[in-house]
Amino acid sequence: MRSFDIPYEKRIRVIMDSDVKNEVDDQFAIVHAILTESFDIRGIIPAHFGDEKSKTSQKDSRDEAALILEKMNMSDSIRLYDGAERALENANEPMDSPGARLIVEESMSEDKRPLYISFLGPLTDMASALLLEPKIAERDITVIWIGGRDYPNGGWEYNLKNDIIAANVVFRSGIKLWQVPRNVYRMMPVSFGELYDRVYPCGEIGKYLCENVISFNNAETSRPAEYRILGDSPSVGLMMYEDCGEWEEVPAPEFDADMRYIHNSENRPIRVYKNINSRFILEDLYAKLKHTYIL
Repeated sequence: MRSFDIPYEKRIRVIMDSDVKNEVDDQFAIVHAILTESFDIRGIIPAHFGDEKSKTSQKDSRDEAALILEKMNMSDSIRLYDGAERALENANEPMDSPGARLIVEESMSEDKRPLYISFLGPLTDMASALLLEPKIAERDITVIWIGGRDYPNGGWEYNLKNDIIAANVVFRSGIKLWQVPRNVYRMMPVSFGELYDRVYPCGEIGKYLCENVISFNNAETSRPAEYRILGDSPSVGLMMYEDCGEWEEVPAPEFDADMRYIHNSENRPIRVYKNINSRFILEDLYAKLKHTYIL
């Protein structure tokens, strides 16, 4: 797909931080981002997802990210930078990693183009970068986080659960933050029928995306029989079009040990999305897959 060209100065810099082996929706967001002409992907950071599912979750994410790049024939074009292997132990000490260092390097770069950092899992690497170099909070950076429970009460949510301390570091900081909470990222359902019609025919990666979803859902009876929520894909849509959903600015809350919001109004405002335009995001993904792998 190269039916139009985006001038270099209009291409935003993008870092994707993803616990990609945790489930099967991160893969769609990563593929979509790679196929987006207006994105200059500066690196992908494979993230941990705790140790309940795997004692090597960060490595598992790296292996999955490498597999996606291989199936897209992009292994030599996009670099992987390992994220932290586990959550922060306290709010003052970073989990240093190549991924956190990438964030610092790109944040402090003299490149005038905006930098977007998309977090599809825990905020460990963003918090670590802020602790390594607090000045990045003053730079032209937008952090997009898929995570946190519904407002105003909050509560248990998987991405938050895997590093509550890191979430508090980021929410207390001065960094520009857009949050997509659980009730909004769940507005991205797609049926298996639609996936097989629009994604499966699109090369080796399309086949893999579909078969991976089916296999994952069939592994447990509690998972849906014929649909999947592509909950990480809003991050791509918002980097393309920030009004791809209604939002409001609120003072950044903090989180207690039970993941409930603490609204103390002392932190700077953040943007919290209230809904998302799933049609814009999904149709753009389908078109890019089709024009890359079929036409």
